[in-house]
Amino acid sequence: MRPAWPRRLWRLSTGRFGVIVCAVILATAAAALLWTPFDPQHVDISARWEGPGWPHVLGTDGSGRDILSLVMSGARTTVFVAIGSAVIAIIIGMALAALGALTARWVRESVAVLVDILIAFPVLLIALMIAGVWGRSLWVVIWAVGIGFGVNIARVTRPELRRVLHSDFVVAGRASGLTPAQNLYRHLLPNVAPVFIVQVSWGMAVAVLAEAGLSYLGVGAPVTQPSWGLLLAELQQFLTVHPLSVLWPGLAITFTVLGLNLLGDALRDVTDPTLARADGRERAPEVIA
Repeated sequence: MRPAWPRRLWRLSTGRFGVIVCAVILATAAAALLWTPFDPQHVDISARWEGPGWPHVLGTDGSGRDILSLVMSGARTTVFVAIGSAVIAIIIGMALAALGALTARWVRESVAVLVDILIAFPVLLIALMIAGVWGRSLWVVIWAVGIGFGVNIARVTRPELRRVLHSDFVVAGRASGLTPAQNLYRHLLPNVAPVFIVQVSWGMAVAVLAEAGLSYLGVGAPVTQPSWGLLLAELQQFLTVHPLSVLWPGLAITFTVLGLNLLGDALRDVTDPTLARADGRERAPEVIA
């Protein structure tokens, strides 16, 4: 039997919005791998600052580059950073959570102290420290967000693992001869999946903002890499003269982050049994301060 939560997710307006936005961004990034209307780095001085029209649907910048092509190429960078950060966060978060929940007491306490120390450092500060050592690169953003949100995943998931660890079905599994690894795979991970999925979706939203912000500051994507943050940094100098050009990368960042956050909220509502009604209809999302 297929799980009911995808249907419940689609019935939620926030879930539909998040799914549609994420699908559009993924489709745009995939299309940009094969085709863009123009070469994103092609300079055409004769086409400087053209308004939206044909053949430049979103207009051009001060170098005559096609803004639609730049936005499409920037989607590739955004998806790469979001997925790369999520993978690193998952590995770090689950490793720390498992160490903090399934090992000896002194190891658990050491992991708890390490997590408390690392979580005190904001993601952007971690990125700036890594950039000071390794220089300007997308990997700076990926590792910074991956480490920052991996620690956050560990902080949230570790208590859940500890709670499930002492539940009756886990104790019965241990008594029946299941190894710790088998218990982790069969019982522990499925029960912490709702919290885990939501944290990953929110971490990807932070990755999008971090990449745009760090690229805007000049420590994220290199100048040869199309990026929404870089595009904003270049176009904001002409905001008062050509305000429409800044609108497109700004909208792309806004809708992507909003879509990921709303998708995370919707996933929380449909995967957490305490937030779902018995008849399958979801209650209104709680407001998180």
